[in-house]
Amino acid sequence: MSPYTKLIITTSLLLGTTITLSSSHWMMAWTGLEINTLAIIPLISKSHHPRAIEAAVKYFLTQATASALILFSSLINAWTTGQWDITHLTHPTSCLLMTTAIATKLGLAPFHFWFPEVLQGSSLTTALLLSTVMKLPPISILYLTSHSLNSTLLTIMAIASAAIGGWMGLNQTQTRKILAFSSISHLGWMTIIVTYNPTLTLLSFYLYTIMTSAIFLTLNTTKATKLSTMLISWPKMPTLNATLMLTLLSLAGLPPLTGFLPKWLIIQELIKQEMAPTTTIMAMLSLLGMFFYLRLAYHSTITLPPNSTNHMKHWHLTNQVTFPIAIFTSMSIALLPISPMTLPTP
Repeated sequence: MSPYTKLIITTSLLLGTTITLSSSHWMMAWTGLEINTLAIIPLISKSHHPRAIEAAVKYFLTQATASALILFSSLINAWTTGQWDITHLTHPTSCLLMTTAIATKLGLAPFHFWFPEVLQGSSLTTALLLSTVMKLPPISILYLTSHSLNSTLLTIMAIASAAIGGWMGLNQTQTRKILAFSSISHLGWMTIIVTYNPTLTLLSFYLYTIMTSAIFLTLNTTKATKLSTMLISWPKMPTLNATLMLTLLSLAGLPPLTGFLPKWLIIQELIKQEMAPTTTIMAMLSLLGMFFYLRLAYHSTITLPPNSTNHMKHWHLTNQVTFPIAIFTSMSIALLPISPMTLPTP
């Protein structure tokens, strides 16, 4: 891919995200989402592999359908209320269509089927963009319309996402699919709290972005795309694999690492809302995710052969550890002790 093409794609991604984040009109938000969708498709299909082309087609069809639902929902709301403002979503049919559209954009259950397949057909760098940057505009729309959406429907979707993300991740051997189902599970935690405390949704998304970025950049450095390659990645970079284990445990929500903070605050807020049974279900479902995170950590650091193996040892890598990996990994591991300084006092 030429530098000019990369420049155009990067500028379009930044422009589309900025337009959606800064807009208060439904048409401008829809325009930003469309720019984002059209900009990421060349990145998905740049390898020209049949699986990559299939992933690009699946992504385009899914995102186009969700964008059409967003446009249809805003048109119904404007027709009945005369309001094009994002925060004035009051018509019941519009609220239902908007919930469906945002769930499809994000990959929430039961509209999650496209996400693991698209991530599996993409490169690790593109998968990182799909898991983090491309979810920011839909999350912002969810944040702005949270007071209008049906909390019961969102709770059902959130529990289903946590369950499917945990169950389906247990049987995977590809790291991109495991991280895709991890994303679905984390989106369930973000969605269940959005109608009660939207700020916690943004905090969870920011911390999830940091931890996922650290994992994807580490896997891209060691070229570990499946569990069998993680088994032989220790001789390449032992220190990086050790920090990868801690980052995976942080993504699982294990205290005293950074990933424990959002789950802790969400559980506390749900109990304040007198939703103890729902909180218990979500906490139990997170144990499923803990299992396959522990399996990834086990494969990356603990499973060392007791004798010499027949495969070739990779003592030198072309990709060295970069500054972003160090920053994201440090924040993923050690952000919890300083978090009281960043949270607002009640």
